[in-house]
Amino acid sequence: MSYTNTPDMLSIEYRGPIALLSLNRPAKRNAINDDTIRALRDFFSDLTPDVKVVVLQGIGEHFCAGLDLSEVRGRNAGEAMFHSRRWHEAFERIQFGPVPVITVLKGAVIGGGLEIAAATQIRIAEDSAFYALPEGQRGLFLGGGGSVRIPRLIGVHRVTDMMLTGRVLNAAEGHQAGISQYLVGQGEGFDKALELAAKIAGNAPLTNYGVMHVLPRIADQSIQDGLMTEALIAAVAQSDPATQQRLSAFVDGRTNKVKPPQEG
Repeated sequence: MSYTNTPDMLSIEYRGPIALLSLNRPAKRNAINDDTIRALRDFFSDLTPDVKVVVLQGIGEHFCAGLDLSEVRGRNAGEAMFHSRRWHEAFERIQFGPVPVITVLKGAVIGGGLEIAAATQIRIAEDSAFYALPEGQRGLFLGGGGSVRIPRLIGVHRVTDMMLTGRVLNAAEGHQAGISQYLVGQGEGFDKALELAAKIAGNAPLTNYGVMHVLPRIADQSIQDGLMTEALIAAVAQSDPATQQRLSAFVDGRTNKVKPPQEG
């Protein structure tokens, strides 16, 4: 296991095929500044092939309180547009990067913090998590891809409500709305993330790639286009030697069959 620091912004740890990436500005509730955006972009651009999954979390009590507003003042329209596009570039590399990303959500998941979470594939919420989009009260608009991704999770009507009224959702409300796929107790998110990361890291790489890159695009296609795209990625995935080994193991009875989940 190795550990490195990206000064003032990110902490990175590697546990076998799992990269643990932590937002490291706890005094600012992990608010995002320009240096953080650059560091996120570079991290997801430079992952080594031995990394199969990333767990993203925040150091301290909060995941991320969004944009560091001290960097917004004084920008003209052109500067603000290019600033937004830098966020788009970084979060695009999260959503459509080389490996799946699991996010552990706790405390504040506000504005840009929710935009980051929406770009990841799996979201685990601890019961301390709360969600808000306060841009409407601050004269701002979503700028990190949130207007595209968050409505796909919880619907345009909920995003409209949160932005117009400043409504805050608690962890249970956010889970019911569709922000998180898993809801756990305080302090349990990291262990749950490691459990899921181990499962994801053991999948066939082409299957993981198809789920990350192709499934979201199928959802945006017409039915007929989606069916054709599905047939193509299904054929590619089945041709992977790793997949053929797994299929042989299942047919030969060397792997377990799917069973109902255990209660409790």
